[in-house]
Amino acid sequence: MSSLRKGIEKVEVGLKWDPSPVGSPPDDLDLVAAAYTREDPRGTPAYVVHFDSRSPDGTITLNRDSRNGQGFGYDEVMTLELDRLGTQYARVVVGVALQQNEGPTAGQKAFSHVASTAVRIREGYTNLSEHDFSAVAAHSATTVAEFTREPDGAWAFREAVHGFDGDLNAFTSVMGSL
Repeated sequence: MSSLRKGIEKVEVGLKWDPSPVGSPPDDLDLVAAAYTREDPRGTPAYVVHFDSRSPDGTITLNRDSRNGQGFGYDEVMTLELDRLGTQYARVVVGVALQQNEGPTAGQKAFSHVASTAVRIREGYTNLSEHDFSAVAAHSATTVAEFTREPDGAWAFREAVHGFDGDLNAFTSVMGSL
C-alpha cells in the first residue's frame, strides 16, 4: 500500500554573509552535507559534499560556492534532491563551517567575527528554516538541518543547530553525532 504523504522532496539551502572589512583576510563560510546509510545513521558518513563538489549520484549539489561573501543575496547555495536519494540512505545532515585563515589567528575565528550571516532552508517557495548564527556565535562550525527517511519512505525535516569547534575534517567526521 502506498502512502499519500510525500514528505520533503527537493530542498535548497542558502548561505550568506557580508565580505570582511577592507584590508582583512576574506571570510569563507562553506555549506557541507553528509549522507548516512541505514546501517550507520549516526556514525561515519557514506559521503560528504562541500566546496565545488556533488554527491556521487548527483542528488546533492553545491550550485554556488563563494570564498569571500561578495555578491547579492545568498552567496552559497546547495540543492538536495531527497526524493531521488537511494533507499540505502536514511539521513542527511547539513552544516556550515567557517574556513580558518592561515597564520597566527588560524583556528580562532568564530561566526561572531563574520558580519550579517544567515542561512535559509526552503522547499520550493516555503521556508522551512531561516536564521542567523547568533545561537552558535562562539563556534566555527554548526549543523543547521537534519533530514531523515521515515518508515514509509518520505523524508522529514528537523532544524538541528549544534555548534562545533575544529577544522572542517574534524567537523565532517562528527556531524552525524551532533
